[in-house]
Amino acid sequence: MKERTYPRATITPKGEKALRGGHPWVYADEVLRLSSAPVDGGLVDVYSSKDKYLGTGFYNSHSKIRIRILSRNANDSFDELFWERRLRYAVTYRRTVMGETDFRCCRLIFGEADGFPGLTVDRFENVLVAQVLSLGIEGIRNILFPTLVRILREEFNAPIHTLYLRNDVAIRELEGMEQYKGFYACNPLNLRIESDEAAISAAEGRAFGTTEIVENGIKYTVDYVNGQKTGFFLDQKYNRRAIRQISEGKTVLDCFTHTGSFGLNAAAGGAKAVTSVDISADALAMARKNAEANGLSHVIRYVEADVFDHLKALSEAGRKGCPFDFIILDPPAFTKSRDTLRNAIKGYREINAAAMKLLPRGGYLATCSCSHFMTDTYFKQMLHNAAEDAGVSLRQIEARQQGPDHPILWNVPETDYLGFYIFQIV
Repeated sequence: MKERTYPRATITPKGEKALRGGHPWVYADEVLRLSSAPVDGGLVDVYSSKDKYLGTGFYNSHSKIRIRILSRNANDSFDELFWERRLRYAVTYRRTVMGETDFRCCRLIFGEADGFPGLTVDRFENVLVAQVLSLGIEGIRNILFPTLVRILREEFNAPIHTLYLRNDVAIRELEGMEQYKGFYACNPLNLRIESDEAAISAAEGRAFGTTEIVENGIKYTVDYVNGQKTGFFLDQKYNRRAIRQISEGKTVLDCFTHTGSFGLNAAAGGAKAVTSVDISADALAMARKNAEANGLSHVIRYVEADVFDHLKALSEAGRKGCPFDFIILDPPAFTKSRDTLRNAIKGYREINAAAMKLLPRGGYLATCSCSHFMTDTYFKQMLHNAAEDAGVSLRQIEARQQGPDHPILWNVPETDYLGFYIFQIV
């Protein structure tokens, strides 16, 4: 082992057990002592109480996650070559598992699952959208972003021209960072900046801060400046495709449609009619635009409403009065902490039971959860309870998860967050 120059953090047996099990986080109450005061966002070596080296990671005194482990190899040097290797590894993985077409729109960096704690990078054709949620990554972003763009351009023939930062998330404040959003400009890369993008948008007659993508053969406009998170939810790509065959000839109710992706896939799959419901007028405006771009406006009707209220109103008419034989539930995360899990389970159970009560025998239900706190065990138990509430039985057709561009590390449960099931009501 080479000579170490980083401050040493000695941690509790509990913290050691978690690290030896493969988890990359050390919490504040697991740090017993420090050899010297580390720089926030800088590197520290982590040792057990028996003086055994456990790894090296980013330190942040502002965060409950005090240390985020980067490597367990004591011979690693965290220079530009180290980060370039790790970026190339992550991008090569996406090109391999997604294939040439889907590689054009996918998640390139998925935080801890790729060894970049707190970093998300989504690719929408020639636009990259990033979120930086850890102080350590913030400190090296001017190494990471130019290197990532260069790798994509030179080795994967991807003409990336824009990188936008969606750092407008509250979790940054827990790391001691400000919230903001804006274009990333690095002159050697000749990336577009805000004035360039606005001029190009005006010249092309499109909205500033939007780009066009194709997913599963369907065209979408992605608003990466004002849309939710990075502008488009890439993790459901293959789940959306999975509902197409079932949609053929069906009358579909698409709940929490957001910008219309499940409804569009149902319509493209040959649905007789689709009703897409969302509470956001802005999201529905984008959904309508997407339907028009795909020539599917005649199939899809959009309803601005609270989904809970809409399902309740439909249920008052009873199963016989319900025109739908396929219901899709794609709600936002009902819980972002363990403290609210009980209420979240109640909400999931309510909407799933309502959908099950509405569907005729032989009808179909697609349902999902996108919170890692709502584990598969909790989600399946909730579905059992909802089916009991509705007085139906469920015939499972498929059990699915997030796409492989959002890889799950079995030793990091936080990376396993999306559950998706398709059932027939029997």
